[in-house]
Order: sequence, then C-alpha cells, then structure tokens
Amino acid sequence: MALLKIFKKKSIEEKKKKKETKRKEKPRQERKEEKEAKPTRISKKTGKKVSEIASWVLVAPHVTEKATELISKNQYVFKVFQKANKIEIKKAIEEIYGVDVLKVRIVRIPRKPRRMGKISGWRKGYKKAIVKIKEGQKIEILSR
Repeated sequence: MALLKIFKKKSIEEKKKKKETKRKEKPRQERKEEKEAKPTRISKKTGKKVSEIASWVLVAPHVTEKATELISKNQYVFKVFQKANKIEIKKAIEEIYGVDVLKVRIVRIPRKPRRMGKISGWRKGYKKAIVKIKEGQKIEILSR
C-alpha cells in the first residue's frame, strides 16, 4: 500500500508543475486580453468587423406598409431580440449599417390567440424597434 501512495503523490506534483508551466507560458496581460476580446464577424453592408452581440440583437427588418411610409421620415423598423434594450439596439445599428442613430423607440407586440378549426394556439409575440437616423443617411433594407 505504501507504494501506491508514493505514485499518487508524484502524479499530484506533476499536475501542479504542468499548471504552473501553462501559466508561465502566457503573461497575465495576454490572458486578460483573450477574455475581454469579443468574437467578431465582417458586416456585409459596410465591410467592417462587427461584434457578435450586434448580430444577435437585430433579428430582421420589419417590412410592412406602415414601415415603408416611415422610411420617408428617416425611420426604420426592425424586429429585435426580446431582451435587447435601446442602447444595445443603437450600437448594433451603428455597427452593422454605419449610420448615426438619433432616437430608438421600442414596442412590445404581445402574443395573440389563433384558431384553425378545433385546434387553438398562440401566435408568437415579439419586440420591434423604430429607429430614427440622421438626415441624409440611408439604410438599404431590401437589397435590389
């Protein structure tokens, strides 16, 4: 039994040495930068790097008759992630489309009951954002 304890102690000591060498390989500052670095992707609209947060905040442009009328007033409508707030939406639109956002308004659309014969269910609710951008700037929602 005494032999087994010796082997266990060696294996524990070896593990500690391995951990120490891993830590010594990278300085503390580099490890900190790796944690802070946000994953990025390249935007199709501007060709710039965009954070992943910006890509999940905007779900889709909301194309309706009323939304197309708002474009003449420099306001665009987007479906957004349920938990996104005004600040995140503003940053996401500025990053992805490269425009200056003046104002963001949020509307929560509740879920609604729907029926098809006997079967009843619910239509999903969602959150939409009405975004006002700087005069003279444009967002190309539908690529032609």
